[in-house]
Amino acid sequence: MSKNDNAKALPATNAGWFTKGLKDGIPICLGYFAVAFALGIAARDVGLSAVQAFFMSLGMVASAGEFAALQLIGAAAGVIEMISTTVVVNLRYFLMSCSLSQKLDPEMPTTHRFFLAQFVTDEIYALSVMVPGYLCPFYTYGIGICSVSGWCSGTALGVIVGNILPETVVNALSVALYGMFLAIIIPPAKKDRFLLKLVGISMAVSALFTWLPYLSLISSGFRVIILTLLIAGAAAYIHPLSEEELS
Repeated sequence: MSKNDNAKALPATNAGWFTKGLKDGIPICLGYFAVAFALGIAARDVGLSAVQAFFMSLGMVASAGEFAALQLIGAAAGVIEMISTTVVVNLRYFLMSCSLSQKLDPEMPTTHRFFLAQFVTDEIYALSVMVPGYLCPFYTYGIGICSVSGWCSGTALGVIVGNILPETVVNALSVALYGMFLAIIIPPAKKDRFLLKLVGISMAVSALFTWLPYLSLISSGFRVIILTLLIAGAAAYIHPLSEEELS
């Protein structure tokens, strides 16, 4: 297919882009639902209701950030610690937003930019940046509405059905997050030896923070902040990416 044919295949209206976004968001919706179900179980374990869990997912839309927040809620952490942890854990979305802003028409109204910010997740970002030319915001809206619906409903259902399912099934679903993290870490680590070493160092240092007498007194939330800043900062200094790797 030529470039002209490909351009003709793209939607010509906002409604067309929105419909395409809804269709492209279906696989993401299904994946989000499975992980969010485990999130709902974790929310139930720290005392959140289905309604509270639903609006937590609607407000954040970030698996790692929400799981970290739930751990802090269960540990009765302070407000400053919770805000600091979620900001650091979700800091990558700031970088994605900066990248995505290059795909936006300079004349796009601020209102569209504001609403697009709500739908910046790893998967939605990946689909949005692949659109040829400027990004039509209604395409991202379609992906976001479809995907976030699965995320929020999965969280609420996890709270409700988590009380009904057998304990063995609940325990099996609760490891979904760890499986997701492994799926994210292992493939790039197999291709990059530096990244593989970095993962090993991160695990070792995290273990030291858990076992050593004084370091173990630091709360889990601030451990995340300290380790993220130290290890990510050191890695960026020792092994900065070249322009070819960034392109």
